[in-house]
Amino acid sequence: MNELLIIADLQLMAERTAWLASLANERRLSEHTLNAYECDTRQFLTFLTGHLGGPATLKDIHALRPADFRAFLAARRKEGSGARSLGRNLAGLRSLLRYLEKKGLVNAAGASAVRSPKQPKSLPKPLSDRQAMTVVSEDAQLHEEPWIAARDAAVFALLYGCGLRISEALDLMPDHFSRGATTLRITGKGNKTRLVPLLTVVFEAVEKYRALCPYHLERQAPLFRGARGGKLQQAIIQRTMQKMRSAFGLPETATPHALRHSFATHLLAGGGDLRTIQELLGHASLSTTQVYTGVDSSRLLEVYDRAHPRA
Repeated sequence: MNELLIIADLQLMAERTAWLASLANERRLSEHTLNAYECDTRQFLTFLTGHLGGPATLKDIHALRPADFRAFLAARRKEGSGARSLGRNLAGLRSLLRYLEKKGLVNAAGASAVRSPKQPKSLPKPLSDRQAMTVVSEDAQLHEEPWIAARDAAVFALLYGCGLRISEALDLMPDHFSRGATTLRITGKGNKTRLVPLLTVVFEAVEKYRALCPYHLERQAPLFRGARGGKLQQAIIQRTMQKMRSAFGLPETATPHALRHSFATHLLAGGGDLRTIQELLGHASLSTTQVYTGVDSSRLLEVYDRAHPRA
């Protein structure tokens, strides 16, 4: 189907395209976020086609009331969307409407008046110290090819030892690992740069992989390679972790991202302060990092219930 003809008129679709381009070029949002916002606004315009009885125009957008946005969220909830998805839907719409409002094309008050769905509180699920050490060990890697086993161990070591997101680890280049380096300069979400300590054991894991890798690793090309020499994809590491869950009896919550959670939780349990952990993780807000206080409290209560004679 041609969405230009079905869900909005040409002017509105052109403005939407310009908005997405501004998010990519000016705000430098991640590809994942851009795809989500594109999907959210497409779903909204599709909803409006039925809600209004025809393709939406800028005039229609200008006239929208809070009830119209609530009707959209209700329709999405009926289709099975949860609070997190609905909150993201609304965030994408507000971003588009603010963009249009700055250009004098619409009034964004209707969307601003709608309260975001209350988000369920969910704590990250870190691995235990022993489980995390198993995952990052080269001896525990399941691939028979030595260089691939070393590669997987190095990636897992970066996630747990440096608290990197998997995308950040796979974007690293050989230039990041100069001789004697004790820190890594990481460019994360929002194109923000941070420094994280590079532990000797992590550096050595990376060096072991580099020594065994059969491909020439250009200084400013992807460091981690797939079996055929291209850039290593996240799905490969996720499948590797899935196999390790089965082989070592790890919980279903054991994912590559859980190693980043484990990094933060274990630092906090060892006496690290929240502000420092915030910087190491690259969180824009301290409130995002504070979720780990709940994780640590949960672990303390589990130990208390299991070990205290009066529990």
